[in-house]
Amino acid sequence: MEPDNVPPVIRTPHHYLINIYREKIFFVSVIQTEVPPLFVIEFLHRVAETFQDYFGECSETTIKDNVVIVYELLEEMLDNGFPLATESNILKELIRPPTILRTMVNTITGSSNVGETLPTGQLSTIPWRRAGVKYTNNEAYFDVVEEIDAILDKSGTTVFAEIQGVIDACVKLSGMPDLTLSFMNPRLLDDVSFHPCVRYKRWESERVISFIPPDGNFQLMSYHISAQNLVAIPVYVKQNISFFETGSSGRLDITVGPKQTMGKTVECLVVTVHMPKVVLSANLNATQGTYNYDPVTKILVWDIGKLNSQKLPNLKGSLSLQSGAPKPEENPSLNIDLKIQQLAISGLKVNRLDMYGEKYKPFKGVKYVTKAGKFQVRT
Repeated sequence: MEPDNVPPVIRTPHHYLINIYREKIFFVSVIQTEVPPLFVIEFLHRVAETFQDYFGECSETTIKDNVVIVYELLEEMLDNGFPLATESNILKELIRPPTILRTMVNTITGSSNVGETLPTGQLSTIPWRRAGVKYTNNEAYFDVVEEIDAILDKSGTTVFAEIQGVIDACVKLSGMPDLTLSFMNPRLLDDVSFHPCVRYKRWESERVISFIPPDGNFQLMSYHISAQNLVAIPVYVKQNISFFETGSSGRLDITVGPKQTMGKTVECLVVTVHMPKVVLSANLNATQGTYNYDPVTKILVWDIGKLNSQKLPNLKGSLSLQSGAPKPEENPSLNIDLKIQQLAISGLKVNRLDMYGEKYKPFKGVKYVTKAGKFQVRT
């Protein structure tokens, strides 16, 4: 079974298994009584994000290499089955992140990464921010990252489209700054979820995000845009995949071009086709990029790279089928992967960031990225 097809909630005779799949790893929580599944899923994502924050990446190797710290973190994040400390700042005061020097000292002396004192933020009204933060360079960066999920039919008409967006922040500011972030077009955002630091009443009344930020990296907000008229489709695909009744062969012809990119370049463009089991090999010619057909998994991958609007990339040629096998009943669908820098496909734009409560002038920056989520073209 493909990881994407594993249901998030699995029922067994005595337990519920709630899981998420990230970075080729399943994070599983065993539940004895009924609880809201989204509550558990959110906690599992917090666990994965904490590992990413501590170890630089969340992979099977890093978890094996840091198994002691993983156990220490889980003990603090989950107390007798209930989520306790999930804020990165508090956890870093409780359990110091690993460094090469600290790991060597711990190995020699037998000491651990557990801090000596209780976190200062744990008892304050702002538990996500530790006291006495000082930086020589004060800076605040925001990344607006949007993923577009879409299904297009054979004629290129949009069957389904929606945008999942997040605003990731990296805030390194001294003292206790109070920030206000405003947008050019906040009305785009109707289905939103905020970090606990955001004052929700202010958002409801003025459509601005007012908050005292955590120190370091955090996700400020996530949003979901499902109105089809607001979802621009960045590329179009002209394709023709056909299998012949006789001769054990087929033809493939795919062309990709830019559609609604607002003048930006489409990068990291990859077309993936899950071929029917009877396709043995592919003899194709790509005008741009490289292609690879795996006869075992039956997956054709065409890595185009940067999309050139003057000369559209094309992949065409013949497919060899198993002799004597019946013609495939259905044509395979195409999965598209892409990235567009400096563009939020929804049209969302940050207007300004203001800071109160501190005298210094911070350095500020906003970056936009659009990626393909589950982007499928039916043939």
